[in-house]
Amino acid sequence: MTSKRFSRRAVLRGIFQGSVVGVGLPLLDVFLNGNGTALAAGGPLPLRFGTWFWGCGMTPERWNPAVEGADFALTPELEVLAPHRPQLTVLSGFNVDLDGRPNQVHSSGVVGTLTGNAPLVPDEFASPSLDVLIADAVGAGTRFRSLEIAACGDPRHSYSRRSTSVINAAEVSPVAFYQRIFGSGFQDPNAATFTPDPALMMRQSVLSAVKEDRQRLMRAVSGRDRARLDQYFTSVRQSEQQLEIMLRQPEPLASCVVPKAPGEMPQGTEIETVEANHRVLARLLALALACNQTKVFNVVFSPGASKLRRAGSSADHHQLTHEEPVDNALGYQPQSTWFVERSMAAFSEFLAILKDVSEGEGTLLDNSLVLAHSETSLAKTHDVTGMPLMLAGQAGGRVRTGLHIKGNGDPVSRVGLSVQQAMGLSIESWGTGSMETQRPVTEVLT
Repeated sequence: MTSKRFSRRAVLRGIFQGSVVGVGLPLLDVFLNGNGTALAAGGPLPLRFGTWFWGCGMTPERWNPAVEGADFALTPELEVLAPHRPQLTVLSGFNVDLDGRPNQVHSSGVVGTLTGNAPLVPDEFASPSLDVLIADAVGAGTRFRSLEIAACGDPRHSYSRRSTSVINAAEVSPVAFYQRIFGSGFQDPNAATFTPDPALMMRQSVLSAVKEDRQRLMRAVSGRDRARLDQYFTSVRQSEQQLEIMLRQPEPLASCVVPKAPGEMPQGTEIETVEANHRVLARLLALALACNQTKVFNVVFSPGASKLRRAGSSADHHQLTHEEPVDNALGYQPQSTWFVERSMAAFSEFLAILKDVSEGEGTLLDNSLVLAHSETSLAKTHDVTGMPLMLAGQAGGRVRTGLHIKGNGDPVSRVGLSVQQAMGLSIESWGTGSMETQRPVTEVLT
């Protein structure tokens, strides 16, 4: 670039390994003359963090244990989790504080839990979600900074976001997920030989080669564009770091087993179909974790405003939470509760899959921390007080389990702060407004 002006077709050029190389640029204000908006670009046993989400909450009187501490009894909607009780902590009574903002139904709860912010509009992520913050801190040493799966067949079912518009889309096909993990670019850590992929070698870093052009561009653009470029170049550099990892011989991992490729599976929202897809996707995810392909993951069993339905029925879970009358004899909505119980059975199966992978003297679950959450407590009223939350796994001994902890109306951000500290982040305060907190849930931290 010799001109002082930058066009939309501009690239940063330099010399790399004897050849002219170029780095394309994102859409910037400087290219648009003020018209339009820019899109963001996308040793010891490892510790993992993940989220597991289900939609439409729970029934408080059938969910919340009565006794606090280690002697609590599992309630009807939680009893299917009995095999994992020693690795499980139930958190009740934590609220998403709206600070006078409207309750964005099926959105405020999940955004508040994952960002410590109450959104002004639906699906607004004013700051990165918990998993993104943790992936930024611990994910640089793996091939994927995070992996996302969704069992209902829609890749948009993901709450892993750097901002409102920068979403880590979910994998929904077991075949595609298998190919992404164990296809091109996968290096078996237990293979006898290691041969770097020549195609990857050709994609090695070129940022240093275009350093002069990059610095000149940063001086020439507006503050908004500088922020956009900084995010863009950070994303490029992260991709290059992943390439560097893929070009190094991985450390042997006894727990890493390359599975057979799955076959195509039907997609849909019938509960049996969703459970089957969740089962296969979860097993592939567990093996990806065991093979150290990522340290961060996100699972959506059913999205907010859950569309789960019984075979042959057109009435979905969300519809039932509003239209099904409360059974006077039972005191709750039995059909709606049935979906909560099936969701918890799926979470129990997910934990069993992690537990089935041996690592050292423990299991994959022992070396993980899983935050299970929903977007509401009682879906019938879209309540965001007393949010349903669980922690599973001990994060390699950093987290205490087997407890029921009452939040007594405290902000849900206390849980998010605790999770970040357990994963080693140097953070003392998290959240905004009434949800800003410096108080982790110390009962769960060792």
